[in-house]
Amino acid sequence: MVGPPTGARSQTEARAGLSIDLPVAPEPKAGRSVRARGTSVRQPADAPTAPRPYSLFRRLQRAKPSWSVGVGVIGYGYWGPNLVRNFAEQVAARVVAVSDLSVERLTQVHARYPKVKLTTDFREVLCDADVDAVIVATPVSSHFDIGMRALQAGKHVLITKPITADSEQAMQLIEAAEQRGLVLMVDHTFIYTGAVQTIKQMVESGNLGQLYYYDSTRVNLGLFQRDVNVLWDLAVHDLAIMDYVLGRRPVAVAATGAAHVPGHHVNLAYLTCYFEGSLITHHHVNWLAPLKIRRTLIGGARQMIVYDDLEPSEKVKVYDKGVTLADAQGALESMIGYRTGDMWAPQLSLTEGLRVEAQHFLECVTHRRQPLTDGPCGLRVISVLEAAARSLAGRGQPVELTDESPRATATESLGGVSESA
Repeated sequence: MVGPPTGARSQTEARAGLSIDLPVAPEPKAGRSVRARGTSVRQPADAPTAPRPYSLFRRLQRAKPSWSVGVGVIGYGYWGPNLVRNFAEQVAARVVAVSDLSVERLTQVHARYPKVKLTTDFREVLCDADVDAVIVATPVSSHFDIGMRALQAGKHVLITKPITADSEQAMQLIEAAEQRGLVLMVDHTFIYTGAVQTIKQMVESGNLGQLYYYDSTRVNLGLFQRDVNVLWDLAVHDLAIMDYVLGRRPVAVAATGAAHVPGHHVNLAYLTCYFEGSLITHHHVNWLAPLKIRRTLIGGARQMIVYDDLEPSEKVKVYDKGVTLADAQGALESMIGYRTGDMWAPQLSLTEGLRVEAQHFLECVTHRRQPLTDGPCGLRVISVLEAAARSLAGRGQPVELTDESPRATATESLGGVSESA
């Protein structure tokens, strides 16, 4: 039996309430191994066979489990420290090892987590028998190689966004995970926030009426990426949220953009997704903006939503506004009426999205469940980004999305064009 890692939060802090409705799959038989092979992690023998929604997360929060998942983190750059922190604070996990090419970064890990194994060779993490799951937080170009090696080593895998450099690689990872009975999950953190979960529930309830548009803006000054353009760096967040909230796949994509810094990828882009019917989505991303903006508008026939992720408290606001059409014949102005109602802000869970995601990943590994942001979810986002790359190269020409859409090369997908389009 392995206790919680050094530096874990107190039991009271670990019990923060959740309001996220995550899918529940049948429980495996008691005592069954978590991984398909070579693991010491087993679920409790008295686990219930038919849990209610939320019950598994609540059980994880109420009491310290008699089992733990050994976690290895590969990559301790920009996002790696957040991943290590959140998994180290989970009572159901223990951070076994961290790998990074920078000795200076590993020194920082040792200062905060002195019991964690350190290495500059990620292959040592994959060979460690104490590691049950691997988190890949490296540049996109290396996701496929490290992810595939981890799956072949019998490890469950969580990969930061985007899942791979192209859809062909994503499909290979999905197939490898399915063949081995392993969990493959993508780090689409915003899906696990209380704001996005609440928006999803409102859209599914039908209270917004027929959806007209989804308009997002995600801009800031930097950070310029070396291996991907601004669509693959920033728009991937909005595409993942859109995919989850709408639950639909676009039929066509159009993108325009420009590269203003010599020798770098496209830093400003506008992406439009077309759906069946009149629904349309638009995404504006920019690395060269004076302000940081994270705002999404969702317009429906009855209600409209404004989601501002930078708001400290009221991140989601619902407006009872819209238009009404009169049946009488006459001028256009007399046929359209404007309806103005109240604004209200729903109460949201303030639990950190990455913390909820970490709990969900551990729960999926332990109980053999399909993640909310699984491999196919990452593949759908990649397919839109690839179509956007082809449209960007064609100066905004729409590209249809089909199951048999041609695959873009990794260079075309990640780099985009180096001049205005």
